Amino acid sequence: MALPPTSLIRDIVDRALGEDLPDITADAIFGPEERGSAFFLVKEDGVLAGLPFAEAVFEMLDEGARFRALVEDGSAVKKGDRVAEVEASVRALLSGERTALNLVQRASGIASATRRFVDAVAGTRAVILDTRKTAPGLRALDKYAVAAGGGTNHRHGLHDMFLVKNNHIDRAGSIEAVVRRIRGTGRPQKLMIEVRDLRELDEALAETPDFILLDNMDLETMCEAVRRSGGRVPLEASGGVTLESVRAIAETGVDRISVGALTHTVDALDISMRIEKS
Repeated sequence: MALPPTSLIRDIVDRALGEDLPDITADAIFGPEERGSAFFLVKEDGVLAGLPFAEAVFEMLDEGARFRALVEDGSAVKKGDRVAEVEASVRALLSGERTALNLVQRASGIASATRRFVDAVAGTRAVILDTRKTAPGLRALDKYAVAAGGGTNHRHGLHDMFLVKNNHIDRAGSIEAVVRRIRGTGRPQKLMIEVRDLRELDEALAETPDFILLDNMDLETMCEAVRRSGGRVPLEASGGVTLESVRAIAETGVDRISVGALTHTVDALDISMRIEKS
């Protein structure tokens, strides 16, 4: 689980704080010299993620802030657990509270959902991947949270892998034509081809890509796709995957399962930040 570069974390936090500040309430009540402490309290069971983003919030508001994680990201947490403590100016604590919680709650919700999917396919060969269906501007956070939950990151953008989808094929005329054009560029990125049926699967297999994506196939068709591929090309299932269906999909023998719901439908984990009384 690699932490995003500091520059990406700070960019996300800077944009989030820019939506809130200045905090006229905290600035009116407390002076700049007043110091305080607070702690983060988990209010439901789940998987924790996002503490480095919360730490950045308070460091950007107060250079003298001291943040201490009590639990590592990726750890299972239970209702009532204290997961972090922070000391800073009272103004920074109050001004940063909502931003820090928004980021940690979202990341922890993603990590918790990912862990449920990973646990559901345990014992099969399939790994759980995310997609590009992330919140605009929060991709680094969302992808990090998936990894914290035990999932695997798919491509981070349009730049790090060729992914040939239906519209590419329909416009270019055939899978063969698309692959010929891509390989003609000489670019080193890996190639994945999305297929809708077994006919397209056979066409894709003939091109020996790095991966083949099985788009919205039923279980019977996926089983046949696994048989036809014979392990020559890793197969990824995608499209409408749910926690209830993911085990059966994994048992078809596919290598990868991508789940857009990990990041596009997020139930934030309930976490609060409580300031210690003076």
